[in-house]
Parts: sequence; C-alpha cells; structure tokens
Amino acid sequence: MKKAFFILGVCAVLSACGGSAGSKGGSDSSAAKADADTVVAKTGAEAAGGSAGSAAGEKLLAANDCGTCHKVDTKVIGPAFQDIAKKYDASEANIDMLTKKVIAGGSGNWGTMAMTAHPGLAEADAKEIVKYILSLKK
Repeated sequence: MKKAFFILGVCAVLSACGGSAGSKGGSDSSAAKADADTVVAKTGAEAAGGSAGSAAGEKLLAANDCGTCHKVDTKVIGPAFQDIAKKYDASEANIDMLTKKVIAGGSGNWGTMAMTAHPGLAEADAKEIVKYILSLKK
C-alpha cells in the first residue's frame, strides 16, 4: 500500500512539473505567450502588483512551471512567493543561494516536501525569477 502511494505521489509531481511544450520551438510564439499569460493569471502575479520587480523575471516565472506549486500570496504545495520574499532579503548572497536552489531543487527550508529540480533552466533566467520573487515583499 505504501508503494502505491509513493508511486502515485511521484507520478503527480512529474506530471505537475512537465514544463511548457510551446516554448521549445520558436515558431509558435503566440501559443507560448498565451500559455505564459494563463500561468500569470494562475499565480496571481498581476493581482499582486505586476509592475513591481523585474518584468523579465515575471515573464520567465509565467513561462515556467512555478505556478503549479506556488501562488503569489497563498501556500499551495510550496510557499507563497510573498512568504519567500518575507523570509529572504534581496542581498546578492541570498539571490545566488536561491538561484541554485531553484535549479537544484531540494527540501528542508519550508518543510519536508521537496521542490523539483529545474536543471534545464539557465542560471541567468533563474536569477531573474528569484529577483522578481524577492521584489514581492510587502
């Protein structure tokens, strides 16, 4: 029975973190933009002061699978982006540490649920996403 729950959990995480199929080929940019707009609406980034922070970071956040586990002001699977911004100041050391955490994944800072690794995400893009998230501090 435990094995069944474990397998279901792994399947749920893998299907939730599937990424965006439209962003791989450069020819369907309108579909990718529509997907990104949908994710922004899901995460609530526009409602939480979309002009705050890095516009590039906001777009990258919307184009990736972050909205599957996070919302701007509500805990879902992972912490709310505003809670992350509350916990960490926007110092270079914290930005570098969180950038590595986004790429490598892991658990322990927010409980036992592990964040999925994002090894295909460029470090510069992850850094822009982190800067945007930290700009959401209230």
